[in-house]
Parts: sequence; C-alpha cells; structure tokens
Amino acid sequence: MAAQWDDLRVFLAVARAGGLTPAGQRLRVDPATVGRRITRLEEDFGAPLFARSPQGYALTEAGQRLLPQAVAVEQAMEAAFETAENASGGLSGQIRIGAPDGCANYVLPQVCARIVEDNPDLEVQIVALPRVFNLSRREADMAVGVSRPTAGRLTVQKISDYHLHLAASEDYLASHPEITSLADLQGHRMVGYIPDMIFDKELDYLTELGVERVNLASNSVSVQFNWVRSGGGLGVVHDFAIPSATGIKRILAPDISLTRSFYLIRHADDRRLERMNRFAKLVAEGIRTEISRLEGMA
Repeated sequence: MAAQWDDLRVFLAVARAGGLTPAGQRLRVDPATVGRRITRLEEDFGAPLFARSPQGYALTEAGQRLLPQAVAVEQAMEAAFETAENASGGLSGQIRIGAPDGCANYVLPQVCARIVEDNPDLEVQIVALPRVFNLSRREADMAVGVSRPTAGRLTVQKISDYHLHLAASEDYLASHPEITSLADLQGHRMVGYIPDMIFDKELDYLTELGVERVNLASNSVSVQFNWVRSGGGLGVVHDFAIPSATGIKRILAPDISLTRSFYLIRHADDRRLERMNRFAKLVAEGIRTEISRLEGMA
C-alpha cells in the first residue's frame, strides 16, 4: 500500500504541476526520478497517463480516469495522518498557502512563523503570486484572496477588512508641489499596477481615484511599495505595509481611504480534514490580529 500510494502521490504532483520539474520541486526529488516513477506507473496501469509536449504534461483519458481514484487515496492518507497527528496534539507535515504578494510579504510571514513556533513539526510554504490560485490543481492547499470566487467546489471565509491610502515618501513630498486635493495629483509621478495585469477588479485602485496614467507600474505590490518608499512617486499602499518602512506619509487622508477584504479559500473536500480546519482557523485568526496591529502603527 505504501509503495502504491507513493506512486500515486507522484502522479498527483505531475497532474497538478503540469510537468516533471515543478512536480519534483514540490516532492523534493529529482525530475528524472519523477519521470521514471511515472513511466513505471504507466507500465503497471497498462496505458499512458500523460500526453507529453513541449508545453508540459497533460492528462490522457486514462489519466483522467485515475485522477479521482488517486485523490480518494490521498484523502484517506490525509485522514490517517491526522489520526496520528491528533494523538501527538500538534500540527505536522507540509501545508502550502497561496496569497497575493501584499499579504504574503507583510502579514503572512509573521503569522505563519508564530504557528510553526507552536507546532515545530509543521512545514509551512507561502506562495506569493499576483494572480488567482487554482486550488483544483493543488497549486496550494488553501489561498488568501481579495474577492470571493464564483466558480469551483470551494469554501470561502471572510478573514478581515484592510485599508489602503495614497502615500509617498517624505523626501518625494519635500521636493514636489504640495498636494491638497485630487486635482493636485496632475503632474505627479504615479506608481501602480500594470493595467492589463490587474488580476482582480478590487485592485484597480487608481482608476477608482480617476488616475489615468501610471508612470511606474508593476504587477507586484512589493515593487510598487519600494518605488514609493524610495521616492519614485505617489502610490496606493496597504496600511499594514507602512510600518515596515520609515518616512512614508499618507496623503489626503481620510478623504482618500480604500477598504478591501481578505478571504480564505479552500477546496470543499478539505472540510473533512481536521488538520486543515485547525490550520485555517489559526491563519485566519492570525491575519486578523496582525492587520489590526500593523494598521494601528501606520
């Protein structure tokens, strides 16, 4: 059973990652080893499970038939793992959480560090990507999002509101014309998202403020924040990020104040896993507490 599950674990990793290299990275084994394991499984199964192409590995019809059976075995193994874990009283194993890079850079690190400190056998991986995560392909075990998904077998829990303000560095403000109204923004350098790479309408801050031109643009919140911090221009920044730098000043507050929300998104099947439920509760509580703490310092 152990050997069979190990082969199915490799199969699931390739199916979800779409290739040998990313699957090997997730499994912490050499891609060549992953390839040999897939070949062996296909020989045992009597049919090719993947169609190989330069674009990656895609499931064949046989692979599609095997997928739900492999997922069922995975869930059974998770349940068995939980039984042993509950006996020890602490969380263990590996859990991967995806998040937009604002949350992933300025909130989640300290939240997850505290959880691991209390659960030393636990491994937490944070995937910071400026896009929506595909939980069906298990890109992550759960994800933080900025809006509620409308499709897929998912469970969604609102975690917390958070706030954003227009801001600039004190150095920038000292060397540029004073800003007392929205009209004064004309002529100032603006920092924001690359317009065609805004992956969620909730992130289209500058359009909401009537700004049409972005002089310094990136799909990364961290890049934008560093531009603002280093005097590159004006940008909408998370209040929870402000304490991580010195010399950043909010502009036109409270007249310009944006409120958004974080949601914890999970695959519906994971509701049966107490381990995931416990971790999700700790993450949600931790994010709420950390946002409140950081915004109070902004």
